[in-house]
Amino acid sequence: MSTYNHILAKSAPNGGIPLKEHLLSVKKYAERAAIYFGLDKNIAIQGALLHDIGKASPLFQRKLKKNYYPSPQEMNFRHEIASLFFLPLFDENIRPQLIDMVVSHHKSIYKDGRELGVLDLESYYGDDVFHFHATDFEKWSKDALGILNELEIKGNVSREKAYESYRFVVKYCKNREKGWSEWKGLLIGADHFASSIMSSTHSFELFVKPQLDFYNRQHPLYPLSFIGSDEKKTHTFVKAPTGAGKTDFLLKRCRGRVFYTLPFQASINAMFERIKKDLTGVVDDVRILHAISRLVIEGDKFEEKAVQDKFGASIKVLTPHQLASIVFGTRGYESILFDLKSCDIILDEIHTYTDITQAIVLKIVEILHAEGCRIHVGTATMPSALENRILDILDRNHTQIVALSDEMLDTFNRHIVFKNNSFEELFPVITQAVKDNQKILIVCNRVANAQSVFSQMEEFYPNIDKMIIHSRFKRKDRNVLEKQLKNVYNTSKNACIVVSTQVVEVSLDISFDMMITETAPIDALIQRFGRINRKRDENTIGKYKPIYVIAPPDNENESKPYKQEILKRSFEVLPDNGDLLEERTLQSKIDEVYPEINSTDIGLDAVFANQKWRLRKLWHFPKSALLEKLDVDSVACILEKDKETYMNISEEKRVMLEIPVSYNSIRWKNLEQIRCGSNPFVVPDSSYSEHSGLNLTIAIPQNYNREYQNL
Repeated sequence: MSTYNHILAKSAPNGGIPLKEHLLSVKKYAERAAIYFGLDKNIAIQGALLHDIGKASPLFQRKLKKNYYPSPQEMNFRHEIASLFFLPLFDENIRPQLIDMVVSHHKSIYKDGRELGVLDLESYYGDDVFHFHATDFEKWSKDALGILNELEIKGNVSREKAYESYRFVVKYCKNREKGWSEWKGLLIGADHFASSIMSSTHSFELFVKPQLDFYNRQHPLYPLSFIGSDEKKTHTFVKAPTGAGKTDFLLKRCRGRVFYTLPFQASINAMFERIKKDLTGVVDDVRILHAISRLVIEGDKFEEKAVQDKFGASIKVLTPHQLASIVFGTRGYESILFDLKSCDIILDEIHTYTDITQAIVLKIVEILHAEGCRIHVGTATMPSALENRILDILDRNHTQIVALSDEMLDTFNRHIVFKNNSFEELFPVITQAVKDNQKILIVCNRVANAQSVFSQMEEFYPNIDKMIIHSRFKRKDRNVLEKQLKNVYNTSKNACIVVSTQVVEVSLDISFDMMITETAPIDALIQRFGRINRKRDENTIGKYKPIYVIAPPDNENESKPYKQEILKRSFEVLPDNGDLLEERTLQSKIDEVYPEINSTDIGLDAVFANQKWRLRKLWHFPKSALLEKLDVDSVACILEKDKETYMNISEEKRVMLEIPVSYNSIRWKNLEQIRCGSNPFVVPDSSYSEHSGLNLTIAIPQNYNREYQNL
């Protein structure tokens, strides 16, 4: 038993784990990662044992005590810097790798968001940085050395040697070349994994290649199942309609660990459930990654949920946005790159609604290709110009390119299309569909529009089962709605109405009888149409169901989040008056809408360009740089009634109370923002309903809290 268990790595509310125990845990996962990636496991072990030893300082230990409020100067204490005082205990030949692992596993060495990186502090305070971090060094270093001695790292370090070590670290950091450090990525990954399971007794087998033989199955209804995998080709590009077997084909092309990306939370939930079901008893470590991924999994052990975003999964299902940090070099990007390196990356149904998203996806492909990943792209809706850009990056000679013949595409015809001027003129159509016991799906481009339509449905069809689903629900409520949509409304034998936004567009396995939709970009429309008459069997081939498309608005502002020009072109290329939408014509229609790719230039913001890294090793940028570039739901709201609860519960429970919204939708509403958790904005209780979600069109009372509070 260690005599140093009173020296902690974490505060009591965060587990109260002794420092030695934490170092041993990080050592275990760092060693596994090093072995998997072919790195020197001895270096990985040494770095893991060194990385947090500076926490033995009283300046850190005091911070862990309940009701202790450190001074502003104490807040500047960085245990990473203090840890590196002990570099003299290690072989000189491995000190550069050890510095990479330790010095910036929390902070960028330069231009840190709070200016607490080692070079930031050095520029402000010079040698005072050392003297402050070495406060009472002669006393606390005995504890640090004692712990290291128990970990088989022998020797002594004087104050003078510690100072020499600090100066060496500063000089080394000032001369870092451009690139990313896999040693830093390894340490961050191991540290985060160890911290997430510190109270677990479960043994995790990380970096296990999944057995995917299941996806070699064949079925006459899925033509892609009869196309073999060309093992000579590294990458994949497959273009085929919904229901042709793209998922199976993409997965059977994979040779290693898999990252499967899809655009929306609902679609990745559905894909996660599908893969888990397919591979039950074959692949143990299948994970899902989104805002509430630790909470949506139906499991019996918390630690199995806590590791969802950590490294080492056999298969991980996520969105491309969660890979975007590698484009902008934001905090933790090295650990993501480390986890991705040499893996199989599936980019399924890449959506290109905005120029910026398109540019980010292309840059992700460029970086992953450069890092030796095998990339597999599946789509039914990609413009040829974008397809060519991707294939130029991957190299056609190294890519298996698959498409179906026109004759085969004809067997996937399933929709007849009607163009309409307004939603109101379709009430007779809805009424008749209800009489005919049809399942009706109504899709809007904006949450406010969906809420308005849903109110009308409640008024005119009070006795028909109905629901609305969109992004602005509390996450716990959204979870329930997704399950109801799939398990109740999708399987209903009676008439029902579902009103939705884009959240239903991709890989959600539902099949309704009729759709009414606002005009969206042609690629998005094709995805939406895939929720109608989706089931493919001998009885449905050659049978068609109706799609009603409402003309785009004349006002540019009302066309958002899309460009009005794209909406008009998309509407124009569609058939009308109940004519058949032919699958063999979709590519020409997409190319007519998107004759060229006008990607936003993110060259100055991206950290990788022209096959070279532009960011120096051990640097990263604040998260805000990424948020400014991504047009996604990036901030959270909570209700007034949930505020006190939110401030006093765990991180996992807080997430369930949050309502994700885009910052632009609330930036001018003068809402109170609380400083804990995700720093959510507080909205009035009257603006939310479990039935219809957050309604931002409801006026905020004049006497509502407008004062910014720093809690």
